[in-house]
Amino acid sequence: TEIYTLSLHDALPICLVGSVKHAQSQVDAGADIIVAQGGEAGGHTGEISTMVLVPQVVDEVAPLPVVAAGGIGNGRQVAAALALGAQGVWCGSVWLTTEEAETHPAVKRKMLAATSSDTVRSRSSTGKPARQLRTPWTQAWDDPTNPDPLPLPLHWMLIRDAQVRLAKHAETNSGAAELITYFVGQLVGQIDRVKPAKRVVVEMVEEFIETLDRMSDWSRSE
Repeated sequence: TEIYTLSLHDALPICLVGSVKHAQSQVDAGADIIVAQGGEAGGHTGEISTMVLVPQVVDEVAPLPVVAAGGIGNGRQVAAALALGAQGVWCGSVWLTTEEAETHPAVKRKMLAATSSDTVRSRSSTGKPARQLRTPWTQAWDDPTNPDPLPLPLHWMLIRDAQVRLAKHAETNSGAAELITYFVGQLVGQIDRVKPAKRVVVEMVEEFIETLDRMSDWSRSE
């Protein structure tokens, strides 16, 4: 078997952005692919929704390819992203409750029970705004009567030991289970069961094809 190495000069820089302004700055810096991530995504994210952000970024950076991210976890959402002008999608939250996911068991149960309203964009876990499950942990840090989180990476350094203890005891201690959180997008509201990752992919592709067929039927009926 031959082993190929990829030098930095051969790599394609892929840059994640949450605004048109940031997309243009990444293009100026030499990006080859732009990932436009809406505010409903999990983890560090901006405030603009995927539906609004993607077409704006597509128009701004054309002819560079744009990948859509944020709130994409089924075939209909993939079709919608492509209709907005994206050339592909980046899915994240949908994998967190799969059989193969290494998500903490207590967090996985919370995700399966959560609605899309049970996430919050908070600085409580890293020091930068990141969408995650809302828990008493996020609520305490976001309370204006309490001290503000430190900037990244200082906040993570401050809370690391506490987070490790929460993860260690969340399966045996109700207080730890209540406090523990993790990054996830608003897509969590459409996830209600554990599936193999393969099944998630198959269902996504099947629904995508069904959606295109339905749209074609609409077109032919006009």
